Amino acid sequence: MDVRIILSGVWVALMLTYLLGDVLRIFAGDMTPGEMDGKQASQGMWLLAAVIMLVPIVMVVLSLTVQYPAIRWISIVAAVLLIIFNLLGLPYAGLYDNFLIIVGLVFNAVIIWYAWTWMQ
Repeated sequence: MDVRIILSGVWVALMLTYLLGDVLRIFAGDMTPGEMDGKQASQGMWLLAAVIMLVPIVMVVLSLTVQYPAIRWISIVAAVLLIIFNLLGLPYAGLYDNFLIIVGLVFNAVIIWYAWTWMQ
């Protein structure tokens, strides 16, 4: 199977995992609207959250459109940065949240592995 399709699919899975965590956080009552980490969120904080959540979405498109070897390195860098970001947030309050972060870390590792071993 084409590595581009695999990478794109794993980026979709990662995005959906992040969104599932956000939805569960809302339904579990583990968040207060307008706050991040117990503080009133600023427009800058919301912008940063939007940029971070947009990374997997953009990577779906880039995985299918950017030429090799550039997409190989873009995928590795993006996945590593998301791993670092997620590790900095650990541990989360909810058991489900920590579980989903681990699932997300596995998806990022899969992305790195496929990109790293990709031979054109």
